[in-house]
Amino acid sequence: MNDIHDLRPGPYGCFLATALLAVALALPDQSLLHAADSPAFAQNPIIHADVPDLAMIRVGDTYFMSSTTMHLSPGLPLMKSKDLVNWQLVSYAYDVLEDRDELNLANGKNAYGRGSWASSLRYHDGSYYATTFSQTTGKTYVYTTRDIENEPWKVTSFSPAFHDHSLFFDDDGRVYLIYGGGNLRLVELTPDVVAVKPGGLNQVVITNASAVAGPNIGLNAEGSQLFKVHGKYYLFNITWPRGGMRTVILHRADQITGPYEGRVALQDRGIAQGGLIDTPQGEWYAYLFRDSGAVGRIPYLVPVKWENGWPVLGVEGKVPDTLPLPPSKGLIPGLVASDEFDRKPGEPPLPLVWQWNHQPDRQHWSLADRPGYLRLTTGRVDGDFLAARNTLTQRKFGPECSGTTAIDLAHMKDGDIAGLALLQKQYGLVGVKADHGTNFVVMVSAESGAPVELQRVPLSQQTVFLKAECDFKDQVDRARFFYSLDGQSWSSIGNALKMKYTLPHFMGYRFGLFNYATRTTGGFADFDFFHVSGALNTGNK
Repeated sequence: MNDIHDLRPGPYGCFLATALLAVALALPDQSLLHAADSPAFAQNPIIHADVPDLAMIRVGDTYFMSSTTMHLSPGLPLMKSKDLVNWQLVSYAYDVLEDRDELNLANGKNAYGRGSWASSLRYHDGSYYATTFSQTTGKTYVYTTRDIENEPWKVTSFSPAFHDHSLFFDDDGRVYLIYGGGNLRLVELTPDVVAVKPGGLNQVVITNASAVAGPNIGLNAEGSQLFKVHGKYYLFNITWPRGGMRTVILHRADQITGPYEGRVALQDRGIAQGGLIDTPQGEWYAYLFRDSGAVGRIPYLVPVKWENGWPVLGVEGKVPDTLPLPPSKGLIPGLVASDEFDRKPGEPPLPLVWQWNHQPDRQHWSLADRPGYLRLTTGRVDGDFLAARNTLTQRKFGPECSGTTAIDLAHMKDGDIAGLALLQKQYGLVGVKADHGTNFVVMVSAESGAPVELQRVPLSQQTVFLKAECDFKDQVDRARFFYSLDGQSWSSIGNALKMKYTLPHFMGYRFGLFNYATRTTGGFADFDFFHVSGALNTGNK
């Protein structure tokens, strides 16, 4: 196949699946929305972790998905699945976006809340295309490869940064981006997708696209994703009526330039922004996401059936909790994973589950200096945790999770702080601070908007175990921190952190391993392991 626009919808979509019909025969009509949890079925959300602005394609029997990066490095993650539910990271489109102070967290500058945003993902004439744009650099980026799992990506870039664009290859060989907010524009690219085509099409194709959702709009239509099915063009967007919720709007046309007719496609629990995907069996889904507090923006699948040439989302306008797809096997180790930091010859230094907070300083981290350990060496003096370079991060996930590490502190210098953090603007951390000849276990909270050391405990040994536990059930969004002298008996420290998703970072909380200097450089901390779990089982508290 070339792309989704070459596919054809089944007559009634996924809800004719035999397994779900068996449930339907035994339960009232509305029960499809809340069928009993069963190991035979997938559950929404399909990923209870921060995977925002997702874009998805199918190539044969394999699905691929991309997502937003923001300030993390490497960037533009690519995931694959055989069943739309169980996903595995397989590559990143870029290692370094550009060498700039903002992206390097250098000279007092940062890319929090910026970096690269929503991506588009396509497969055309044997090549994969992953595109994104950056508020930091003001550019649009096009990454290409013929092997999404095993071959490096090639990059071209050009100005301007086309906001929330959708890359589209039409049947006549022309290539476009549709982008913007409110008034949606279509711009033509060169056939090799390396630049805006001189003299090519460049026009507004939908004026005030939010109008179909009513007159009182807070967020204008954005997040474009364009598809072609049965010869018609279908454009998905999100908008947000004031006093309402995030809403899926849909426009269709016979020509890519319009005229387009539109309608509200879904208003349920704020689940919105995404597009269409089909299965090899002819079933159809919309892939969308939901703002879910501190854990981030989490993906949902919504069954689609076709009526009168329109994709109709949901069951009587609602997103079902249960789907006729294989159940999730959990996010470990596909999207998050434990790490012993013990590398065999030929293995990559870091598994794909890891991303740095901003682009790292490669001279000041190593897994080779002490085999079996991650060494973080201080290369400069920083004022606080958010300014610290070389913080190594992973997603956190719901409904609850915990992360644990152990640190050898023998070579920390006075003023160094090393430990385990929950990264967001209003962060929390548990770590060790070397302070005038004495090491202290400390808990620091930035819940108030500024970091405050809430507790410190003297430490007389050179190793310590640290743990952070997160509860995202019903958006409680609470974290607690612990330390241990032996890895068995745990003591709580400081106060619970009320986690809050903030727009300055625009990202769900992440686990972070860090070491930074406040007085002098050259000290280092050795991390023995990082263990992640979907259970909270600290023991002694």
